[in-house]
Amino acid sequence: MNIGIVGLGLIGGSRAKSIKSRTGHAVYGVDTDRETMTLARLCGAVDGPLTEQTLQECQVVLLAVRPGAAVRWTREHAAMIPKTAILVDLCGVKRTVVRAIAPIAGEHGFAYIGGHPMAGRERGGFTCATDSLYVGASMILTPDKRTDMRLLETLKDLFLDVGFAGLTFSTPEEHDRIIAYTSQLAHVVSSAYVKSPEAQRRRGFSAGSFQDMTRVARLDEEMWTELFLDDADFLSQELDGLISRLEEYAKALKERDGETLRALLRDGREKKLAAGGC
Repeated sequence: MNIGIVGLGLIGGSRAKSIKSRTGHAVYGVDTDRETMTLARLCGAVDGPLTEQTLQECQVVLLAVRPGAAVRWTREHAAMIPKTAILVDLCGVKRTVVRAIAPIAGEHGFAYIGGHPMAGRERGGFTCATDSLYVGASMILTPDKRTDMRLLETLKDLFLDVGFAGLTFSTPEEHDRIIAYTSQLAHVVSSAYVKSPEAQRRRGFSAGSFQDMTRVARLDEEMWTELFLDDADFLSQELDGLISRLEEYAKALKERDGETLRALLRDGREKKLAAGGC
C-alpha cells in the first residue's frame, strides 16, 4: 500500500518512521522545510516526495499539519486525491476540521475520516520523531454514517501495525469537549504555573511534581493558539471550572480552615482513584 503523509514534524515524522520500520508499505511525504525532507529521505522514513503523481498512487493520505493548513491542503489538492483513497487528518481538534474537509471530500468523491493520535512530546520537529511514539497509544477516529466499514478495517490494520493499542470512536463534538479537559487545559495550566517568579529560584527545591507540572509548558505557541481558539468554547468552560475549584482551596487556606481543606484534598484523591491510574 502507498501512504502519503503531509507534514513530517513530530506526528507525521513518527508516523512515517513507524510505518517504514514496522510494515512493508511505501511512504511518500511532503514538508515545507527542505532540511526535514532531506533528513526524511536520508534516514529512510520516506520512499520519496509526495508529488502530484505519487499522490494519485496513494491508498491512504495522512494530514499531519495544523488545522488551517490541513483544510488548505485538502482544498488545493482535492482534485488529485484518488476516489479510492482514504484521507485522514491527524489534527488536535475535530469540529472545525471535519466541517471544512467533509464537504470537499463529498464533492470530489474520496473517503475522509477525522482522526487524532493520542501521543506526543513536549518537543516537536522531525528530529524528535520516533518509530515508537505510538506504541500503546489510542487512535481516535470520528467516522459518520457515510463511512464504509471496510475502510475502517483498513485503517485499523494500519494503525495497529504501527503500535497503537486500539481505536477509539467518537464524534467531533465529543472529541473536542473531552480533549479540552484531557489535553488543552493541562497546557494552559502548565504555561500559567511556570510564570511564578519562584520558578526562577527553584533549583535545589524541585523534584518530580515540578517536572510533571511544567513539562508541557515548553509548547509551540503558534500551534497551540490555533488549537485553543478552535476549541475556545469547551476550553473556556473547563478553565472557568478549574478557576472556581481553585478558589475553594484558596478560601480554605486564607481562612485557615483545615476541615474544609482536608475535605477538598480527600475529594480530589477519591476522584483520582475513581478515574483510574496510579
